[in-house]
Amino acid sequence: MKKLVLIVAAIFLSASVFAADLTASFVTSEAAKKDSVEESVSYLKSQISKMTVAAEKRAAYIFLASLQEQMALYDDAQKSYAQAAAIAAGDAAGMPKKTNEQIVLDAVRCALSSGDYATADSYLNSAVRNSKNATVQAYIKLYSQWSALCKADTVSDIQEPLVMLQAYLKVDSMNAVKPAVLLTLWYVTGDSSYSKQITKLYPKSIEASIVKGDAQLLPTPFWFFVPKSGEAEQGTGTFAEVETPKTESKSGTKSEDAEKSVAPAKFTKWQLGLFRTESNAKLLADEVKAKGFDAYITTEKRASGTTYFIVLVREDKSGNVADRLRSSGYDCYGVE
Repeated sequence: MKKLVLIVAAIFLSASVFAADLTASFVTSEAAKKDSVEESVSYLKSQISKMTVAAEKRAAYIFLASLQEQMALYDDAQKSYAQAAAIAAGDAAGMPKKTNEQIVLDAVRCALSSGDYATADSYLNSAVRNSKNATVQAYIKLYSQWSALCKADTVSDIQEPLVMLQAYLKVDSMNAVKPAVLLTLWYVTGDSSYSKQITKLYPKSIEASIVKGDAQLLPTPFWFFVPKSGEAEQGTGTFAEVETPKTESKSGTKSEDAEKSVAPAKFTKWQLGLFRTESNAKLLADEVKAKGFDAYITTEKRASGTTYFIVLVREDKSGNVADRLRSSGYDCYGVE
């Protein structure tokens, strides 16, 4: 009997050691080795349920949420961020440091990205509202106006949040979010004075990259459906085009092989957005079709079980569909 007790105790102790060794640093490192982001997400979910140390579980949830956000699974991401924020623990060893207030703001951003302003407002009205951190307060003010824009149905509905955003540009306490404030004003109004301020004052920011055309806003419900009083025009990009090497053949003409080796990648279609409801996707597709584009809808079921409706536009013989879409006020990115 004593021997049996000892065996059971040994098994229990080994299990306890294994659980204690299951750190966020180890789990996230293993997740990064997976063949796809979907597999990484699935692996993280399976391991988080086995973690017993609060700080490690909190860090793993944060990492999981960041992956879900990158995959445009905004609803899943905001839930993962919220779960992390609900854990009363500090930072895990070897993982990025993040306060619970910052995590709540991450959840707000993801909720707004998916068009869920009700959930965003509930987070904004939580204990984070009483934060003593100036940067956190700046983001609360910014996201509150984003929520107001998210609720807007007509151009007249955006006037009050626009006035508030314009006022924030004159307040030093809002310096941490001024690039985002300027980007919002530029995008919603189409006023190029805001884009000029971005490139002048914040030339290395992601907002400047968007204005210049080097980067695109992710096609989220928030950015697509907010009413706009003008059309924001992006630049054509600042990256220099790669010059085609001109190698001469024996006959003195440019080598065909050289031309083929540097031929730029061609996109066959352009993604405008993805939605959880088919009616919203159809609304956008019909609108784009009315402007002469070959738009259609396809579906994609994610690992979470959620089916998304994706709006795509086919490239045509002109090869400039993306430019025409952007000139018409639609953000897009290439899909092969």
